[in-house]
Amino acid sequence: MSGRAWVLGDDVDTDALAPGRYMRLPIGELARHCLEGIAPDFAGAVRPGDVVVGGENFGIGSSREQAAEALRHLGVVAVVARSFAGIFRRNAINLGLPTLVCADAGLIRAGERIEVDLEGGRLVLPDRAAVVAFRPLPAVLLELLADGGLVPHLEKRFAARAKEYAPR
Repeated sequence: MSGRAWVLGDDVDTDALAPGRYMRLPIGELARHCLEGIAPDFAGAVRPGDVVVGGENFGIGSSREQAAEALRHLGVVAVVARSFAGIFRRNAINLGLPTLVCADAGLIRAGERIEVDLEGGRLVLPDRAAVVAFRPLPAVLLELLADGGLVPHLEKRFAARAKEYAPR
């Protein structure tokens, strides 16, 4: 996974990611307003493969899963931060969006190219030949993310189990 880094600050809340006044809209419309209060050009300029980088408490606020869904809809491939709100982190992982805890997230510069190595637990910054480590994800979460999130992962497991127990 590779793209540009969008660097935000601390305490990015779910209302900034999915503003409440747009919650009744379909996800494509809601996503057009993602981060408009913090980074007004984000939704129009973000590209598939880009990575959002936050500081402390990324995703604080309400439990709306649309916050993570809007990022995923816009093509964001991962969110890197020093820490996450627990509910946001679970929602993102369940939707197939990796959330990577990185103590050195502050070293990443806005707009620089960033490559995410989920299995290796590292972020590669090729323009300055730097590598930043993040807390590795457990194998079960890597598998869930590879399957596209919780629902596709469970569908895959149930299909395999059904095949295993099918009459012969």
